[in-house]
Amino acid sequence: MVPSQTVENYLKTIFQAQMALPDSDGLVPMGQLASAIGVVPGTATTMVKALADSGLAHYEPYVGVRLTSAGEKLAALVLRRHRLVELFLVKVMGMNWTDVHDEAENLEHAVSDRLIDRIDEMLGRPDVDPHGDPIPDPEGIVPTPAYESLLTCPLDAPVTISRVADQDREFLEFAERHELRPGDVVRVEDRSVAGDSVRLRGRDERRVTIGARAASKVLVKAARIVVLFLLASVSAHAQTAATAEARAFEITDNSFLVEEAFNQEKGVFQNIFGAMRSNGGWTSAFTQEWPIGSQAHQFSYTAAFVNSGDATGFGDTLINYRYQVLTEGAGRPAFSPRLSLVIPSGDSAKGLGGGSWGLQANLPFSKQRDDWYFHWNAGLTWLGDVADVQVGSDVTSTRRAMLTSPFVAASAIYRLRPMFHLMLESVVLWEELLAPLGSRRETTFTLSPGFRGGWNIGEKQVVAGFALPISWTEGESDTGAFFYFSYELPFRKN
Repeated sequence: MVPSQTVENYLKTIFQAQMALPDSDGLVPMGQLASAIGVVPGTATTMVKALADSGLAHYEPYVGVRLTSAGEKLAALVLRRHRLVELFLVKVMGMNWTDVHDEAENLEHAVSDRLIDRIDEMLGRPDVDPHGDPIPDPEGIVPTPAYESLLTCPLDAPVTISRVADQDREFLEFAERHELRPGDVVRVEDRSVAGDSVRLRGRDERRVTIGARAASKVLVKAARIVVLFLLASVSAHAQTAATAEARAFEITDNSFLVEEAFNQEKGVFQNIFGAMRSNGGWTSAFTQEWPIGSQAHQFSYTAAFVNSGDATGFGDTLINYRYQVLTEGAGRPAFSPRLSLVIPSGDSAKGLGGGSWGLQANLPFSKQRDDWYFHWNAGLTWLGDVADVQVGSDVTSTRRAMLTSPFVAASAIYRLRPMFHLMLESVVLWEELLAPLGSRRETTFTLSPGFRGGWNIGEKQVVAGFALPISWTEGESDTGAFFYFSYELPFRKN
């Protein structure tokens, strides 16, 4: 049998119903199947008999139906298409998670396996869809994580919402209004048998009471609380936490010295201004970030203005491209490598620039762990034709050289309040400089404690921050000041 749209709908419905059965070998009653499909029992029986004749189902008259292994694989691949399409519509197309189920119902029958595999790759091989439902792998294997519900989880203990079992739009809107989305953290304060209700306490101590039936559809896991320290086996701990198990950060992509691995969302651009005082001078920079078509590709530029103490003017300019290779998932960090063209727009003779065209590359990784976010960078700056003018008593000569300056960086950000974060950033730079004979390398270590706060104004977000970078270079130290301001807004409606 060629799996038509009708066949695929039956396979998917039977598969989901049998996964919900308490008996792993049980049969799905025909009345339940007919009701789920929206047909009379006779119509459902005719189709089930056809599935059985094709080797896709086992049917027992007057009892029920269960898929064979071949039928289960086909059904799981339909689910895979459906859930990846839902995530694509949310992540790339900017649709609300409450609106995508019906769209995916239609698209799941039209997209090819080749396109689905490409979507899977572009999204970073995600584990769950926007509702927290597990995404089957290309072989049709469906993960079966264990959950509790808001009806069965412990009282007065923080739990993270991992899955919303009802895909009905009205229920999803109900969950959104009451902040019961995957990633939200709540506590069950009380359950009333007489009142058939559950009282919850959520973000910002907000209390809400919902019905027991609604509570049974919200699946949770115990929230993990772990204190991790910067550069102390962070990655080993971070791999055990799924993104869906922690409430998403309200402020991201707004670090000061350490780059975060998140491209701009489709339809949104960001304006960033930073200024730092150090070693008696000022350096300020303006960066503007734009998505190119989707979140996978991002273009940005950085223009600098420098006051070195002896001279003031424009510094070098960066033209940047960043590709979102991985979005964050369970056991997987976000990863978005950046390549920048260095334009020598600053006057190097006055100490305002490097004096050469060049390239800069950076490999940023980011991973959330409950109320912590950790970021790691590794990269280098390459200047291809740096000139050194040497003036002697009889002759003036110019020596040119290529200079390469690698760096590593890491940061830990703690969410003290939803829109207020404490930050600790660190950078090690091995800067290559021209010397009388060849070049020399100067090592600078910077440790920068700071904070950032934000405000959401409609579809716009404003973030401001401050830090005190302390740098050590060749045995000497300097304490500076860093000021940060960001304004993020949509440039078109989704």
